[in-house]
Amino acid sequence: MEASSASKWVIFCMFLNLGIQLIQCSVTYDRKALIINGQRRILFSGSIHYPRSTPEMWKGLIQKAKDGGLDVIDTYVFWNVHEPSPGNYDFEGRYDLVQFIKIVQKAGLYVNLRIGPFICAEWNFGGFPVWLKYVPGISFRTDNEPFKMAMQGFTQKIVQMMKNEKLFESQGGPIILSQIENEYGPESKAYGAAGYAYMTWAAKMAAELHTGVPWVMCKEDDAPDPVINTCNGFYCDYFSPNKPYKPTIWTEAWSGWFADFGGPVHQRPVEDLAFAIARFIQKGGSLVNYYMYHGGTNFGRTAGGPFITTSYDYDAPIDEYGLIRQPKYDHLKELHRAIKLCEQALVSADPTVNSLGSYEQAHVFSSKSGDCAAFLSNYHMDVTTRVTFNKLHYDLPPWSISILPDCKNVVFNTARVGLQTTRAQMLPTNVELLSWETFNEDISSVDKDSKFTVAGLLEQLNVTRDTSDYLWYMTSVEISPSELFLHGGQHPTLSVQSAGHALHVFINGHLSGSAFGTRETRRFTFTGNVNLKAGTNRISLLSIAVGLPNNGPHFETWNTGILGPVVLYGLAQGKRDLSWQKWSYQVGLKGEAMNLVSPSGISSVDWMGGSFVTHKKQPLTWYKAYFAAPEGDEPLALDMDSMGKGQVWINGQSIGRYWTANANGKCSGCNYSGTFRPTKCQVGCGQPTQRWYHVPRSWLKPTRNLLVVFEEIGGIASKISLVKRSVPGVHS
Repeated sequence: MEASSASKWVIFCMFLNLGIQLIQCSVTYDRKALIINGQRRILFSGSIHYPRSTPEMWKGLIQKAKDGGLDVIDTYVFWNVHEPSPGNYDFEGRYDLVQFIKIVQKAGLYVNLRIGPFICAEWNFGGFPVWLKYVPGISFRTDNEPFKMAMQGFTQKIVQMMKNEKLFESQGGPIILSQIENEYGPESKAYGAAGYAYMTWAAKMAAELHTGVPWVMCKEDDAPDPVINTCNGFYCDYFSPNKPYKPTIWTEAWSGWFADFGGPVHQRPVEDLAFAIARFIQKGGSLVNYYMYHGGTNFGRTAGGPFITTSYDYDAPIDEYGLIRQPKYDHLKELHRAIKLCEQALVSADPTVNSLGSYEQAHVFSSKSGDCAAFLSNYHMDVTTRVTFNKLHYDLPPWSISILPDCKNVVFNTARVGLQTTRAQMLPTNVELLSWETFNEDISSVDKDSKFTVAGLLEQLNVTRDTSDYLWYMTSVEISPSELFLHGGQHPTLSVQSAGHALHVFINGHLSGSAFGTRETRRFTFTGNVNLKAGTNRISLLSIAVGLPNNGPHFETWNTGILGPVVLYGLAQGKRDLSWQKWSYQVGLKGEAMNLVSPSGISSVDWMGGSFVTHKKQPLTWYKAYFAAPEGDEPLALDMDSMGKGQVWINGQSIGRYWTANANGKCSGCNYSGTFRPTKCQVGCGQPTQRWYHVPRSWLKPTRNLLVVFEEIGGIASKISLVKRSVPGVHS
């Protein structure tokens, strides 16, 4: 069935809402495919996450997805943005889930609603609200009554919202699938019997909500009936559902990969992605979802990880800014068209597999009604081979599949890309950032403003409850003159062990050094010489979270912040352990408490003016400037290459965290020569992992837009610029 026909079915079912029952809307399944209103379907889907773009972008993104040959839009439901505190809900703006689904419906596409409510998704705390961690007796994602009660409550709320708006296909709406839990297989094994009991409970709980559409569990081999277990991965041709009467579904075909600060940028060649999709379909697959089709942006402090970048571009067919990425978009569009031409044969027959050579095969679908489709495969990674099929000759490039909708004529080959790669350019806008002013965090006043003092070091999240990335740990140490007489005249050494993720050390109000973890190694140790004086010395440690963990068994128990030991070495009397002396704590920054990012309250703050202020590298400094919106409709970004690490806001809206740390390590590149066929490539070593930060045009006014930057380490704010993203031949 073509996409236009699918739209007609949606329209017919919509008449149910008017009380005119023209057709019974239903979604069921058999071993071949989902059955929508009586017809088996081969479906292509794409993940587009509503909080990672703006409402003004949604219609364009969804239309591009439809034009690219998709039938379904897939999204997670983000619990932590919808219920920031228990019982207080937010479904406005970027969080307007119902409006997003209705736009999909209006475009004539279906929806797979992945409620979870655990989502992973490189999202802060895996989508769980932080308050959930502090429910008495709770343990996440296992056979734990407090967790199950909270999870069921949120799942029921979302399902009821969808029912109230008549958004399930059984009601005439676009939702044809829902997901409960997410990639639970590894956790289920880790939790043993309790994991199995929880998974079984979750499936039963979801089924009893009576949505009228199937539920899926991805990466869960034990998914009980009637829930469908599905595959996630770079390849899923090996996958079979756990029961012979369930369809073969790929919920996450990874179009690229996410990036983390200090790491390379990952890309996936479209030839390899198309090959993986075609190979899945030829082995009986019936639904493929691209994760991501549009990745978008982790605005605010929503990125998880830790260390996940603000950009969630994912090398997707539609880039972070909403522009089409070629040749990935059009090559996949042609793949979808070719497979749709085979649809009747694919859903009506099982493949017959014939060997055409050592590396070559033919998968042939021949239905009783006379439909015939063939997939000719060459699994050799280097050599183009000529094969004979049905007495005709076909040349197959290495690592490719040719699609023959009539078992005769090739309409598509996965390795033959007809378009050149388009390179996005960041072009100047000639917009001036005017009237730069600064505000410095007064480190000397932090001690006076501290909220409480206790003996010992506290875990960071338990103190901040994620209301801020920042937590001050402060203490003082008395040094006698005799202790400073050291061998060789060297300063004492301070050692601070941290559970993550970043740390700035201040001695008597002056920055003494910084240390950082990585995504692979969150824990780290700061070791540096410190300039102590005789008498009282103030030690102020600013611990910084760079997103909370988003997956792993019992990730809610992972520690963040300075847990010690904190030790001074090199004193005349030996080492001194400061870990268990009195420490004072201050959550957040002075600028956060004063709400410096607010356009309405900005004038009440004593900012310092003058052009010189933006040319000095100063730690813990706030900058503000004003600018006019540039003409045109090209997507916009801030070039933060001159800065170090911090956060940025425009008109009070958080663009997100920035960090211009260079990507280090070995980058594989995207070389297709020889026997190397990369699933994903790594590029950008020696350059910032992320230099440009998306500025939604809908956040701007014609004039006097307020830019606020908080810089932790030191940067040259006067070199920040607003640029526009342009792709030759592609319009926004």
